[in-house]
Amino acid sequence: MNLTLTVLEIVAPVFLLAGIGFVWVKVGLEYRIQFVTQMAMTLAVPCLIFVSLMNTKIDPAALTSLSLATVVAYGAVSAAAVVLVLALGLNRRTFTAPLIFGNTGNLGLPLALFAFGETGLSYAVVVFAIMAIWSFTFGIWLVAGAGSFGKVLREPLVWATLLGALFLWQGWQTPVFLTNTLSLVGQMAIPLMLITLGVAVARLSPAGMGQAIVLSFVKLLLCVGIAWIAGRWFALDKTAFGVLVLQVATPVAVTSYLLAEKYGADSQAVAGLVVASTLMSIGALPLLLALLL
Repeated sequence: MNLTLTVLEIVAPVFLLAGIGFVWVKVGLEYRIQFVTQMAMTLAVPCLIFVSLMNTKIDPAALTSLSLATVVAYGAVSAAAVVLVLALGLNRRTFTAPLIFGNTGNLGLPLALFAFGETGLSYAVVVFAIMAIWSFTFGIWLVAGAGSFGKVLREPLVWATLLGALFLWQGWQTPVFLTNTLSLVGQMAIPLMLITLGVAVARLSPAGMGQAIVLSFVKLLLCVGIAWIAGRWFALDKTAFGVLVLQVATPVAVTSYLLAEKYGADSQAVAGLVVASTLMSIGALPLLLALLL
């Protein structure tokens, strides 16, 4: 099956939904980013994370190995990103988090399902969960700056991830009516994030795209290299190894833009990184999958 076509089929909705936001602003219609961001980050995304984790099934031994490899990989990527930002004299609050965290949800999960089947999807959710915890604790600290510990504790995304991990570990399930309700709310998350991204793209300055392209390329190389080493170090099986590398290598997450918007970092620069890295992934991910399969 044509991997390039499959990646395009997965990525296309990203651009189509972002295009709605882009056109919405260009025709002069009102779009209140603060309100939409608050709804997405405090309601829709937490529901999506909780339900995804609760419904995941995976072997305990494989979970342990993959979890350790993921923690090491993201720890190393974080250290590399901090060094890179300092070396280039970039703004820490704006650039560090996007260089660390990828789009492991709405791009990584479906791509893992296609490439590695249901087992791959289960592995991918584990990587997604660990990334989410790191993103909405350390990542929020990076974006929010000093005195952000209280903000982290008040972040619904953190508690949704921890609670989802607890339900996964214990094998618990919420009542059907509650699960259906949470699932329905969670389905708002990705469209809201992507349309809001399109609004940001409509306000981008073209002058910033050159830097975004270079940084996106550096991020891709760092993430693939580090995840590859971590996967080999923990002797992951072929499926777990492939999912780890694929997930860590995904382009900059849309949530990085939302966090930048929420906490007052340069959200336009982050939006540029999201767009540049996602465009780059159209060509890079099929090549990467060819090596992993």
